[in-house]
Amino acid sequence: MTNLPLRVLPRMEPRDPREAHRTASPLELFFDLVFVVAVSLSSQGLHHLETEGHLIAGAVSYLMVFFAIWWAWMNFTWFATSFDTDDWLYRIMTVVQMAGVLTLAAGSTRAMESHDFTLVTFGYVVMRLAMVTQWIRAGVTNPEFQATAFHYAAAITVVQVAWVARLALPPEAGMIGFFVLALAEVAVPVWSERHGSTPWNAHHIAERYSLFTLILLGESILASTNAVLEAIDLGEHLPDLLTISAAGLIIAAGMWWIYFSREQHHHITTLRSSLVFGYFHYFIFAAAGAFSAGIEVAIGSISGQDHLGHFASALTLTMPIAVFVLGIWWLTLRHTLTPFASALAIAGALIVIIGSLLPGTGPVVTAALGVIVAVVATELPHRKELFAP
Repeated sequence: MTNLPLRVLPRMEPRDPREAHRTASPLELFFDLVFVVAVSLSSQGLHHLETEGHLIAGAVSYLMVFFAIWWAWMNFTWFATSFDTDDWLYRIMTVVQMAGVLTLAAGSTRAMESHDFTLVTFGYVVMRLAMVTQWIRAGVTNPEFQATAFHYAAAITVVQVAWVARLALPPEAGMIGFFVLALAEVAVPVWSERHGSTPWNAHHIAERYSLFTLILLGESILASTNAVLEAIDLGEHLPDLLTISAAGLIIAAGMWWIYFSREQHHHITTLRSSLVFGYFHYFIFAAAGAFSAGIEVAIGSISGQDHLGHFASALTLTMPIAVFVLGIWWLTLRHTLTPFASALAIAGALIVIIGSLLPGTGPVVTAALGVIVAVVATELPHRKELFAP
């Protein structure tokens, strides 16, 4: 009887954490495609709310929806680094998770604009329950990881029941419930891994996070292209719109340069450091996604499609850039820069925000980001020994 599940289910062998040349699989790259849609729709929703003048409400709604997107991607990624067998059952469950993410993405606009999280919750729960089946399979076929896997499965299931129950709460209580359940979600790995740590491949994780960063920065490239299209369609404001397009591309390139200026796998050594690396990326990812919305707001401001003042409009662009830069500095750069270089990087991020007060926000931000890029590039010969936070 004890061997029956092993005959029914293909064995889910854990991956070797020291596996050399481990890279993202075609299935993982296929999985990422649904997040292109999810990220795009959440950024569009943020843009619309910002254009209507709902800056704080828009930011909160965006961060709530983006949490679901980020947590969905992150849980799949860390499970895959441990138990990606790429067999028929694993592929089917991955496609189910993709269906959940697409459902979540379809409900993102309604959630952000009217706080109707019904469709988002349904898609999220579908995705998470598919992950529960993966954990059960890992526990059944791997006795050494059974305690950890079953704790994951039980905790995730309980939290999903609570997410569904939250839909019945009045708006104020539902808002509080969201943040309580978000904390419960991020506590699940901390609690479960205490019963036995699952294996992870640091190089593989670092690559997966890098690929998701590229997806998010890709949204800003699309937004920069929209500035050119807007200029062609309107036939006016051509210099200003082309300047926005050029600035968007240059700034995105600077953000890319800063993120990829250092190896990241050194920061994924222990359970604590891996949790810090994984969780702190929420702010980096969210900022990268919000940056594209800021470009769209700048385009609308030039073409007269919004009623925001200059400062508010500029802040939608500068704040995400500053958060992104400071996030990368805290996570990786501060361990490799001299104190003077770190001070320059922080000062550059602050100048980006101060640029919101100045008439020429784009050139100021571009120049400040150029200084930060120069700092991280010229400091390479003097990099200190890396250590995990």
